[in-house]
Amino acid sequence: MKFLLSFAGVLVAILLLLKFVPSAPINPVLPLPQGQQEVNGHDSEVPKGAGANADGEEEDGETPGNTSIAPAAPGQNYGSVITPAGALPMSALATALGSRDSAQVKLVGKATAVCQAKGCWMTLPTADGQDMRVSFRDYAFFVPKDLSGHTVVVSGWAHRQTVSVAEQQHYLRDAGKPEPEIAAITQPRQELNFLADGVLVQN
Repeated sequence: MKFLLSFAGVLVAILLLLKFVPSAPINPVLPLPQGQQEVNGHDSEVPKGAGANADGEEEDGETPGNTSIAPAAPGQNYGSVITPAGALPMSALATALGSRDSAQVKLVGKATAVCQAKGCWMTLPTADGQDMRVSFRDYAFFVPKDLSGHTVVVSGWAHRQTVSVAEQQHYLRDAGKPEPEIAAITQPRQELNFLADGVLVQN
């Protein structure tokens, strides 16, 4: 009888311990050591930012974590701190991407346009004269509206994308284009775009 009472007491103590002492997660997500980055496969899908919807479009009303945007100036970083080391010229992008849909790469080029609503995208010219739209991961940072004309380094993912009519029109409105030009967009189109983790102003 004493044995049964002792056993019941131990069982009750264990149950109380399990109820009131929180357990550690079975598979916790540990941060990477400082300076170490995850390496993605060449044919991996582009990591989608949290600020994008299912179609990859920007959610209206998104604001960066830091709303204070320093003016464009040489040496200024936006987003992750990056350096120009290893950056490829825009003319080398087609070779770096090859036939893949996406590639992780660092590029240098001259910004040709910037979103005038809030600095949530910019464009860089490709070798064939097209504009590559650069957006920012998770909309965690924006760039100054006066960045156009500055040489910048961007680090992130180049990727091919089908852009809907609505999204094309949205970008034209952001750029302050006239309504007739916006209304002339009637078909989705294939574009080469870029999702940046960081932007560095070179000059």
